[in-house]
Amino acid sequence: MTLISIEEAHQRLLQNVATMPTQTVPLASGGERILAKDMAATRTQPPFSASAMDGYAVIAADCTQGAMLEVVGEAAAGHNFDGQLQRGQALRIFTGAPVPAGADAILIQENASRNGSTLTVNETVPQSKFIRPAGLDFKKDEVLLSAGDKLGFRQLSLLAAMNIAQVPVYKKPLVAILANGDELVEPGQEPGPNQIIASNQVGVAELARNMGADVLMLGIARDDKQDITEKVKQAMRANADLLVTLGGASVGDHDHIQSVLGEQGMQLDFWRIAMRPGKPLMAGNIGPMQVLGLPGNPVSALVCALLFMRPLLAKMSGNTSPQQTEVAVKLTKPIKANDQRQDYMRAALHTNVQGELCAEPFDNQDSSVLSVFSQAHALIIRPPFAPQAKAGEWHSALRLSE
Repeated sequence: MTLISIEEAHQRLLQNVATMPTQTVPLASGGERILAKDMAATRTQPPFSASAMDGYAVIAADCTQGAMLEVVGEAAAGHNFDGQLQRGQALRIFTGAPVPAGADAILIQENASRNGSTLTVNETVPQSKFIRPAGLDFKKDEVLLSAGDKLGFRQLSLLAAMNIAQVPVYKKPLVAILANGDELVEPGQEPGPNQIIASNQVGVAELARNMGADVLMLGIARDDKQDITEKVKQAMRANADLLVTLGGASVGDHDHIQSVLGEQGMQLDFWRIAMRPGKPLMAGNIGPMQVLGLPGNPVSALVCALLFMRPLLAKMSGNTSPQQTEVAVKLTKPIKANDQRQDYMRAALHTNVQGELCAEPFDNQDSSVLSVFSQAHALIIRPPFAPQAKAGEWHSALRLSE
């Protein structure tokens, strides 16, 4: 089968994926969910001109240094002064309280001296100083959040201020994750003499959760068609929106994933991509359930999950924020010429004395070495047939961490 490009794989992977249905949840349950429609304010904030400081509401023209004013009352947050401030008067006021009619500035308490009902101005105050006008934050019917926005702590606080208690969001995709291989045991178990610890499913599951998905861990299927079949059926019975398999998707004598999925009705879209690491990546669907087969090598699986599972889940969940952050980096060492596969080289980033973002590719680029991948800040992108690169040249890189 011919290797297809990264661009073609992305296009084919996403073109027929449907966005999840919507649901309404309480605001307190909206964290990390994806907003399903634009949200407009139901009120103006603040709804009145409010004091930004503790002090005195005054008429700025009265506040020359040394002037003496009469304190005629008090306004605390949640309470207003029933009346209009006149020339020569001041009103004791606290942060958040409504500014009384007639006042046009706040004289902070540090800049005034009070003796009974007499206030002495110690420092002049300009008009509008320390007054938050009505609508400073937002106005009623103003659209402040858009469909596709992810609801973090800032967005939830804003929705609360907008007086919105129920939010429309997209349903979370359910991702079923299945590892495969006789050589694998779960973390915490004692491996046999010819076994290793399965690690891919842990990282892929965490990435799925970071994308707002619910995760169904199917465990490890042995290199046995019956075992694999039962776990695939478990994902189907759970109505998983995406089945992610790890390993076993090649065509060796002990690789049964493709044949089992085919027997369960999978329509194979593509298999094998012109990329490194991660050439044996498989995509298809079993009815409404999308299927993504990731390679068995740990770094290959995680890089493919970043490049393909993450944008797939973004489309499913209605997330419109960019999923990949590409930056320009200056190479600190040369890189050899590339072959027909697009390469994603693990690299460490630092900023030099000139303020330039520099990338140093690791010497060990083996797709099984997680220790290097855990230290990488970025993946240097090397297009197919890229010529040898010299130290000091600029390249694009996919940022993994800040």
